[in-house]
Formats: sequence, structure tokens, C-alpha cells
Amino acid sequence: MAVKSGRVYVGVGGWTFEPWRGVFYPAKLPQAKELNYAASKLTSIEVNGTYYSSQKPETFRKWANEVPDGFVFSVKASRYSTNRRVLAEAGDSIKRFYDQGLTELRDRLGPVLWQFAPTKKFDEADFGKFLELLPRERDGLALRHVVEVRHDSFCTPAFVALLRQFGVAAVFAEHASYPAIADVTADFVYARLQKGSDDIATCYPPKALDAWTERLKTWAAGGEPKDLPKVDATVAKKQPRDVFAYVIHEGKIRAPAGAMELIARLK
Repeated sequence: MAVKSGRVYVGVGGWTFEPWRGVFYPAKLPQAKELNYAASKLTSIEVNGTYYSSQKPETFRKWANEVPDGFVFSVKASRYSTNRRVLAEAGDSIKRFYDQGLTELRDRLGPVLWQFAPTKKFDEADFGKFLELLPRERDGLALRHVVEVRHDSFCTPAFVALLRQFGVAAVFAEHASYPAIADVTADFVYARLQKGSDDIATCYPPKALDAWTERLKTWAAGGEPKDLPKVDATVAKKQPRDVFAYVIHEGKIRAPAGAMELIARLK
């Protein structure tokens, strides 16, 4: 019997970006309608604004009402939770982050992304304490967590084992300098594709888009792409997994085009 696949969500980082007007967005589209338009073309968006400042419950409620059924936001957690010397002391900051009304997104809430600075090194005991602080549910909603680490010291089986213990995913970062960790440690997979180019109309060339399409399908069906680097030799249990992939690169003008190309290939 074939294993059923999880859902694959593909999007970009944010939706307010002036250079997209007239390129991704129609030239005369009112700015107030940009989220609705983006959500009609993509299946997810990674929210960046929550990393820098808090929002109000009504803001999350408004976002949820502007996107169609089946669309989800991943939400970048507050920098005050992750940019600290002792992660075990982040409890109050994590609570404040959730107290702003995140669950008003309801079923539009996807994973919460905890992003760490490139200078942050792996400390097994401290990082374990941080993972303990992450809430498993809030207001009746199950919460999913993913961490993006950017220092090579995290390329150790001890880090992967911690993530598996807590059911937290690691970002697979396709990036020139950040570590690439393709180990599956949760019931979902999260990838940030950061090698696109604004010199290519589709952000990535066709062969690269084809390769990423196959990787996303493999993850969703419960497998692990054989051409991506893992830290640990452990093979993840084969089960359907939701997959979240975001096309994000420095110029980012062609990111929506890249995401839409992936969505078209996944159909």
C-alpha cells in the first residue's frame, strides 16, 4: 500500500516589498490587497515582521481573514528570544511572543521559526533547556517549532538528537555559508531556498526547480532526499510529512516567480 503524502506549502518571505509592484503584483493593485493577491498565487508566506516587533491580536485575525482556506503562515519568532547569551533564560520572552495573539491565525498558523545568529554556537545543555521552553499547544492549537541555526558547531549528532527528543525541525538552509542540515527530526520539514537569482526570470533554472520539486515530494511522502547532506546516519521513520519551502534570496525580486514555478511543478 502506497504511503500517503503530506501537503507541500511553498511561498516567500513577507508580502510587502516595493520592487514586487508591477513585477509580481499588478501595477495598480492597492497595497491593502497585496496579501490577498499573494495568497492567491502562493500556498504559504513566512512572516518576518514578528521577528522585529510584536503585533496585535486583531492584526493576526485580519491576516487570517485575507487568505484562502488551506493557506498557512509560518511566523518568525521574536529576536529577543533567540539573540541572547543564555537561551535557558528565554522563558519570559517566549511567553510574551505568544501572548501577542498568535493563535488568532487559527488553522492558518503553520510552524514558528526560531532563527539564531551566525555567531551563536551549539551548547548542548543550554539549547536543550531552550527547547524545553517551547510550548506544545496554545488555546487548543497544536504548535510546531523549527530552528534555523547558522553556525557549523551545530553539525553534530548531539544537536540532531535533541531536536528529535523534542519533535522540533531544523531548517534545511540552501545557502552559501550556513550549514546544510537535512536530517528529518519532526513530523514536518522546513526548507529555505536562498540561492536564487534575479537574473533568472524563474529565480532558479529549470533543472534546479525540477530537482527541488523531487526533493519536496520525497519529504512529503516520508522519505529523505539522497542528494542532501545529513549530520546523523539515522533514517527517519517513513510517514507522510507536511513540507514548508520558502524561496528567499538577497534581491528577492524573482522569489515569487520561483515559488510559483515550484507550485506548478508539484501539481
